[in-house]
Amino acid sequence: MKLHLTLSILLVFNLWGWSQQCTHVLTGEINDLHDHSPLQGAQIWVVGTTFKATSDAQGKFLIQGLCTTTYELEVSHPECSTQFKTVRISGDRSVQITLEHHIEELEEVLVTAKASKTNSAAEYNLGQESIEKHAGGSLGDALKEINGVSSLNTGGTIVKPIINGLSGSRVLIMNQGVRMQDMEWGEEHAPNVDLNTAGNIALIKGAGALEYGGDAIGGVIITEAKRVVPKDSLFGHILLNGATNGRGGNTSGGLTKSFSNGIYAHIQGSYKYMGDTEAPDYVLSNTGVREGAFSFQLGKQGYKQGFEFYYSYFKTKIAILKSAHIGNTDDLIDAINNAEPNYIAPFTYDIGKPYQDVAHHLVKINYYRRFEGLGKWFIQYDFQRNHRLEFDTRIGDNRDRPSIDLQLDTHTWRTYLQWKTSENFALKTGVNAGYQDNFANPSTGVKRLIPDYNKYDFGFFATSEYYWRPNTTVDAAFRYDFNRIDAKKFYSKSRWDERGYQEDFGDDIIGEFGNRWLVNPVLDFHNFSFSTGLSHTWEDGKSFRFNYTLAQRAPNPSELFSDGLHHSAARIELGDLRMQQETSHKFGLSFAKEQGPFQYELSPFVNLIDNFILLEPTGTQLSLAGAFPVWTYRQTAARLLGIDLSASYDWTGQWQSKHAFSLVKGTDTDKNIPLINIPPVRFNNGIIYQIPQWHGLQLELDSAFVFEQNETPPNIWVFSPDQQQDVELKINDAPGAYHLLGFGARATFPLGKRKITAHLRVDNLLNNSYRDYLNRLRYFADDMGRNTSLLIRYNF
Repeated sequence: MKLHLTLSILLVFNLWGWSQQCTHVLTGEINDLHDHSPLQGAQIWVVGTTFKATSDAQGKFLIQGLCTTTYELEVSHPECSTQFKTVRISGDRSVQITLEHHIEELEEVLVTAKASKTNSAAEYNLGQESIEKHAGGSLGDALKEINGVSSLNTGGTIVKPIINGLSGSRVLIMNQGVRMQDMEWGEEHAPNVDLNTAGNIALIKGAGALEYGGDAIGGVIITEAKRVVPKDSLFGHILLNGATNGRGGNTSGGLTKSFSNGIYAHIQGSYKYMGDTEAPDYVLSNTGVREGAFSFQLGKQGYKQGFEFYYSYFKTKIAILKSAHIGNTDDLIDAINNAEPNYIAPFTYDIGKPYQDVAHHLVKINYYRRFEGLGKWFIQYDFQRNHRLEFDTRIGDNRDRPSIDLQLDTHTWRTYLQWKTSENFALKTGVNAGYQDNFANPSTGVKRLIPDYNKYDFGFFATSEYYWRPNTTVDAAFRYDFNRIDAKKFYSKSRWDERGYQEDFGDDIIGEFGNRWLVNPVLDFHNFSFSTGLSHTWEDGKSFRFNYTLAQRAPNPSELFSDGLHHSAARIELGDLRMQQETSHKFGLSFAKEQGPFQYELSPFVNLIDNFILLEPTGTQLSLAGAFPVWTYRQTAARLLGIDLSASYDWTGQWQSKHAFSLVKGTDTDKNIPLINIPPVRFNNGIIYQIPQWHGLQLELDSAFVFEQNETPPNIWVFSPDQQQDVELKINDAPGAYHLLGFGARATFPLGKRKITAHLRVDNLLNNSYRDYLNRLRYFADDMGRNTSLLIRYNF
């Protein structure tokens, strides 16, 4: 009986299997992601079966004999990133598949990690050609190629990016997959990034930005190395760059060895040597730079799994304009209110005091693996050590000691999983944890600006994309961050009482040393962030995006603990232990057209920030090092409104024009006054002429008109010992409008079996005298005059 029952069941199941409709046909087309050209020779495999196909010259393929079920397709191409696609078969079906097509000569590599980007907010990329234009400059210089990005400068060498009016800790920098921890809170602390290691630079906002941190209120800047194609090859490059302003230059070189099994190794080095820069009418004394960088990369990239080890060392010595350091209050008043620096010396390559000496080590190791039917798992550990020395003019036994000696060690762990959920839905979830130790060396003999502290971080995020319709995408993201700062700091009893800390923090006092309290504040912050948006594209290349982001940022150590002279910033800074986290509500729209001879993008935004932390001048104070303005941190409600407009037109194929307009208005809504350090209106235009058959010749004339910032906070009044009365210190006045012309030329020439590319660039072509509102040293001197640079790149 049991035998008959078993045979009956087997017979039923066999009859059911034979009765399935396994006669369905799947057809499709494989195209390049960027130009939509068909890809021939792509391999399509139905995972878990013997069904395979190869795309023809039109990129088309056909697979027959499929059943009514859900399949996973693995699509690969020799010069592409493999893609997995889930398809539901219930009848004959056709699919469109796009692949990221990489070829060896590709000079501009776009960010391809789709889940790390955002569909509903603006996103921009700078490729190799744009980066090389600024090879003698910095990351901040290159980012100004993106409309809506400006910079906060300390002279001509220290450049920090500003995105839609926000900078510092509100702008995250991901360098080779690592979030930079290099005391970014300082306005004169430039990012410790070697621009020459970047093959691509991306700026992202919205949902994708929350993967890296909820405090990315301004946005996330991502630098990535150029992608290595898995093939047996040995190649490299040498770059030489010389500049007239500063009478120096830089050199950079890299060598890559790759194998067809995906293993690769890369080594990179660069060095910069510059003397004093010059304004049109005088030398900007003590503005030289020494900079060296080295990096090594070893990894394997495969379809199923891969790893990467990366190490970089970046060291820079940057002189600070000598005339920015003043001897007494009246000298400070005269310096700010007068038109010429009080110290001008002949040109020199020497770097004297004051100057910064910074070294940054970065180590990372990561691993990824794809699991069939599940997704991609990624894990990474990284370590950074940032050692900052700031030297000032001192006398006696202390003359060779630094005034500030800070060492910041940061350990970070992060992992995420990209889920393969369905054809129309993508999900990415991950966690991160970090530990940071800041050591402020007490042997400087100077009151420590930032104390010793330990910082603990934990975060969780989830980002998602839903392909609602063929041309419509909805994305959303959520993030939670916990931050704890455990600090030990000395406060003078007079400062402690002046700030009224006893009531709120009296229990944190752990010791008494004469006229000082030793305090151990432990501060916890819970931050929640959320983003959502929608994007839609039309067949003619037009697109619409809307994004809303709620982001919270905990105050940084500078905003909490600053208490003393910040030497390289040439001012006394005062933080506040009562600082609360900022909460930003940002609404952004984008209207764009990216096809045809006329292309444009219009991007208005509104950003409402509660507990916005700002640093503003409040008075002056005389110290042993001289007279300096006092800048104090405070919190307020802020409103930022702005619009970015860019357009380009291809007139004849040889003649093109490009245009960009950027406006930001910032208001302290509690006091109904303008915010400090808001970028002035900027209008850029350019004309490009190119003849590809003439060695790829490209000529460009560009124009930048920067309007006067006529919305600034009120000035402050200080007591003048010479005049024995209060006088107005015009520290918030903005300089006048200015107009700069620039010229560039680029061509490629054969050199044996190889080629060399030459870039000629002239900035401030007419050698105009001007001062930029966002240059912190505008009080003391003009900005740089004309600069001519020549860059030669040789690929081998």
